[in-house]
Amino acid sequence: MTKQFWIIVLNGPNLNLLGTREKEIYGVKTLEEINAALKQFADENNIEIDFFQSNSEGDIIDFIQKNRDADGLLINPGAYTHTSFAIRDAISGVSIPAVEVHLSNIHAREEFRSVSRIAPVCIGQISGFGHHSYTIGLIALIDYLTDRDKKD
Repeated sequence: MTKQFWIIVLNGPNLNLLGTREKEIYGVKTLEEINAALKQFADENNIEIDFFQSNSEGDIIDFIQKNRDADGLLINPGAYTHTSFAIRDAISGVSIPAVEVHLSNIHAREEFRSVSRIAPVCIGQISGFGHHSYTIGLIALIDYLTDRDKKD
């Protein structure tokens, strides 16, 4: 059976430390556990899904460009959320529908975290629901893609 959609999941700097990093903010689940849950959900819903994590802005940009044929992008840019016009431009340049996700509510934290350079080129942003933000974001992205395809 052909997969319905191909979605790429991209995680930025320090997300490889989930499960040990500031558990009171980011929770106890590791990135591997989050990815496994997303993979299970994707398999159950006939979605092809690929994962990538990097602490390097250039590697993140290269990954987006290399995978520009994906149907959708689920991205947690980490700290690059607040600083990276380059990642923003990469997303905009490839025109992949993207959903930005965050474990913590970035709007309820330090003032500098409330500004996302990435959100304006995304179809939506989910934050503050811990590891569930990823699943909620994936569901929203799949729904968006499904609705878009119905209109075509």
